[in-house]
Amino acid sequence: MRKDFHELTPRQIVGELDKYIIGQHDAKRNVAIALRNRIRRMHVKGDIQKDIVPNNILMIGSTGVGKTEIARRLAKIANAPFTKVEASKFTEVGYVGRDVESMVRDLVEQSVHLVREKKNEEVKEKAALAVEEQLLDILIPPVKSPGFVRNGGQSQDSTFDPSNAGDDELNERTRERFREKLKNGELEDRKIEIQVKQAPPVGIGMIGNGMMDDASMQGLQDMISGMMPKKTKKRKLTIEEARKVLLEEEISKLIDFDELKEEALRLAENNGIIFIDEIDKIASKSSKSGGGPDVSREGVQRDLLPIVEGSAVNTKYGIINTDHVLFIAAGAFHVAKPSDLIPELQGRFPIRVELQSLTEDDFYRILKDPKNALTKQYQALFESEEVYLDFNDESIHEIAHLAFKINEEVENIGARRLHTVMSHLLNDFLFDVPDSIEPNSKIMITRKMVQERLSSLVKNRDLSQYIL
Repeated sequence: MRKDFHELTPRQIVGELDKYIIGQHDAKRNVAIALRNRIRRMHVKGDIQKDIVPNNILMIGSTGVGKTEIARRLAKIANAPFTKVEASKFTEVGYVGRDVESMVRDLVEQSVHLVREKKNEEVKEKAALAVEEQLLDILIPPVKSPGFVRNGGQSQDSTFDPSNAGDDELNERTRERFREKLKNGELEDRKIEIQVKQAPPVGIGMIGNGMMDDASMQGLQDMISGMMPKKTKKRKLTIEEARKVLLEEEISKLIDFDELKEEALRLAENNGIIFIDEIDKIASKSSKSGGGPDVSREGVQRDLLPIVEGSAVNTKYGIINTDHVLFIAAGAFHVAKPSDLIPELQGRFPIRVELQSLTEDDFYRILKDPKNALTKQYQALFESEEVYLDFNDESIHEIAHLAFKINEEVENIGARRLHTVMSHLLNDFLFDVPDSIEPNSKIMITRKMVQERLSSLVKNRDLSQYIL
């Protein structure tokens, strides 16, 4: 069982990343230190803790070398809220400065989702018991003698009548029999009628002459939803379906949403990771530019700056401070250079890591070593149809060689080229299963088969039709 991330040393964090990402040791070391520094900050005593800010990271490398995957896997190791945004989208027509804050709101949404999942697990067992009682009440309505009240499955009777004792006892025995049937799944297909809450239909787009921003619109929707009466409607569902609906309602009753929001905001503030991709696309080629797209790009940089520096952003869950959010920016920087970013923004990304282009040997290891390697993914797909796919070592070497060769001759899209090559290699088999290839069959991929099936792909210089 994997350790809690608070116990992981930088070396162990790199070890976790190595399970999914080949190479790029320098980048892994830097993100591992950044993650460990967060843990260290939490143990710092005194006011200085607030002054320790994360060292944001700028990753430089061409597409497909693992920039996004490193950041995403780091967030999973830390169980931290993570959001990815492409900086170039903020230069599109119609975007204004406040839209840059949307990435922080997305981060808070992710944080709320993580906290809700954790709290759901905490109350799931209690909610399931309550749902079981509701289902039993529908299937076997309790006998209600005068003064009888059923509360949480316990009977209370202020005017006990001995003549009704037999009915109560029979009713309880019947309920227990049906309880066993419910637990054993014997009644899952039986249809019952339940009352479910109906969400009020609220749709707000244009207010006055302008479009509302996301936070204001959501706040107005929540306010109107709270003012409108809660409606219920009857639905006829199988017990299996009804259990899911009722469980969701019971869980929402047991969770304190105000507490959830506060915890989610704390998690986003202290553990959140925002990945800003394509930051090179907003770098101005010349600081003396008189207008045009460079002005728009520099405007986006200036809008990003206060968020990366640390500011308060209003979200529908409350105000979040971005002082301790870890920002990881990435770009190919083929045309622009990191020095083309405005100096203030450059200063906010003090750690710069250059990722190496992938070699043919890297491609071979990517196909073979990671826990989620492409070869293993395709084997799992075939195995779901009881067909067993296998690759000999020579075939994996050949796939790596051809993918590397195509990247050299056409356009280098890094490890993403392997998706193209593997798809072209195996699509015919995927089409034939299970019609022509029967269950319990075995497919062995050999070097000769790879050469035959991919020869047309290598010869054809125009690969646009194959690129996913």
